Amino acid sequence: MQYQELADDIVAGVGGKENIISVMHCATRLRFKLKERQKAHTAELKNNPGVIMVVESGGQYQVVIGNQVAEVYRALTARYALDHADNVEDTTPQNLFARFIDLVSGIFTPFIGVMIATGIIKGLLALALVLGVMDASSGSYKVLFVASDGLFYFLPILLGYSAGKKFGGNPFVSMAIAAALVHPLILEAMQQQQAGKPLTFVGIPLEILNYSSSVIPIIFAAWVSSLIERWVHPRSPGAVRNFTTPLVCLLTTVPLTFLAIGPAATWLSRLLAEGYLWIYSLSPMMAGAVMGAIWQICVIFGLHWGLVPIMLNNLANFGHDTLLPLLMPAVLGQAGATLGIFLRTRDITLKAMAGSAFTASIFGITEPAVYGVTLPRRRPFIFGCIGGALGAAILGFWHTTIYSFGFPSIFTFIQVVPSTGLDASVMASFAGALVALIFACVMTYVFGLQESAPPSAVVEPVAAPATLTRRESVVSPMAGEVLSLEKVKDETFASGLLGKGAAILPQVGRVVSPVNGVVSSMFRTGHAIGLTSDQGAEVLIHVGLDTVKLDGQYFHPQVQNDQPVKIGDVLLEFDIEAIKSAGFDLTTPVLVSNSDDFIDVLTLNNSAVSEGSPLLAVLK
Repeated sequence: MQYQELADDIVAGVGGKENIISVMHCATRLRFKLKERQKAHTAELKNNPGVIMVVESGGQYQVVIGNQVAEVYRALTARYALDHADNVEDTTPQNLFARFIDLVSGIFTPFIGVMIATGIIKGLLALALVLGVMDASSGSYKVLFVASDGLFYFLPILLGYSAGKKFGGNPFVSMAIAAALVHPLILEAMQQQQAGKPLTFVGIPLEILNYSSSVIPIIFAAWVSSLIERWVHPRSPGAVRNFTTPLVCLLTTVPLTFLAIGPAATWLSRLLAEGYLWIYSLSPMMAGAVMGAIWQICVIFGLHWGLVPIMLNNLANFGHDTLLPLLMPAVLGQAGATLGIFLRTRDITLKAMAGSAFTASIFGITEPAVYGVTLPRRRPFIFGCIGGALGAAILGFWHTTIYSFGFPSIFTFIQVVPSTGLDASVMASFAGALVALIFACVMTYVFGLQESAPPSAVVEPVAAPATLTRRESVVSPMAGEVLSLEKVKDETFASGLLGKGAAILPQVGRVVSPVNGVVSSMFRTGHAIGLTSDQGAEVLIHVGLDTVKLDGQYFHPQVQNDQPVKIGDVLLEFDIEAIKSAGFDLTTPVLVSNSDDFIDVLTLNNSAVSEGSPLLAVLK
């Protein structure tokens, strides 16, 4: 039930079902393609306690959920029947790079988790051989090996399905094309070709290649098949088009793939792989430092999908890859920064959040750590990136290599073990990981977090120290009882993630301006107001918890966006009794959302307040 409620909130937040072109999910995110992005209520989604962050990148509207994303996705698609919505034509204008990122993520996302699982099994088998626990000729080893290698060997078939769907064609037609590429007869023909017995198709010489584990040829073939299908399908008689369209696609695309698409795509894939190796050979250590530093930035914007084909292509062409190992220290760098916050903070809520985020991070899921813990505090995120750069430089220097696919995590350690046994490159992976984690942890512990007092303590009014240049006052926007922020029954507010401040339990149904400034955001539903003071403080007043679900009912805004206001001007009126009767908590957080720009934000009152009474002091 909790997942269904969150799914409903997200659908409403992206502008409703009618605004959704398609939706898919990866390890932590729901990835929407929307008809009109301006209809999405991004600020409200970010305020939802079940949402970690909202990112718009690569032509996608990405809602970061965390480890429960699969359950939310199931609840969403079950209620709103969006399972097959990815075949709807997208008319949203996108630049070429955004289209590329969207294409790659759409093709690889559906089975990326299974690929990671098979890579882990392959890594464990390699370790078992090195330690002498298993023998390569044993039945146990062979059964587990085919379990780990089967998906990668027949990878073109899986790509045929997902690429066919992504290009808007019949995915089973593109699967049939992929199956033809890896058919045993083709492998036989390749052996005949090597023995000097070339084959021809209607008199045209065939260049037979081994397409097992290949990536690029089937993607191009699926695209060509989808183009043919779009042309043939509407021109075929309705009574027979269900088999005539696939018939024409197969008779055209399969020969064309063996004659031209396959050889050309294979040449392109080898060129891409050799191009990467050339760049890597110029300075492996510098390549490691750069990738370790920027990987998490790429993840934030969803750009990391652009590197997935390079990794898979390297594995397909060479049987190993040197790019993926460089990313593991970047992940552990953020884990180290999160651990530093966990060890340093006195905020119980933040400590709990950092503890769970650290656990997820070491298994490769860094979004909770980045969005919820390190990035909002800036310095820890930077220390994590620097730690990742230092660690990855070590891996680059020692040419650490991976032999099966997976996303960077602690499982990478077993995937870098070669069949020849442990060597210096494997030891370098441990050294680089420890450097990244320890550097980020220590630097964050010492320099990354500033807490002036335990969050549970109520700070009494004090005069600004002589070293402060300015002190701005934020008065109470309503009459009521003051509560410390950590007592708010909403983790997003209580954790301070959205900024420091206090909460008020209102006695009168109106909100007045607590500062002189301008209305920066009047939420569509009227339940929340953002103000920017003349001195630069960004104040958020959020009337009640989860009141966004009222969709504006009982709220009556009195101002509009960009309107100048003075202290005491009425911003909003609301019906207290009606909102209470609807079952909503009226606890109202009053936050300085850009708290990190100031030395501190102090609470000046811990009892009942009236409109205009001192509430917060912003120290600059």
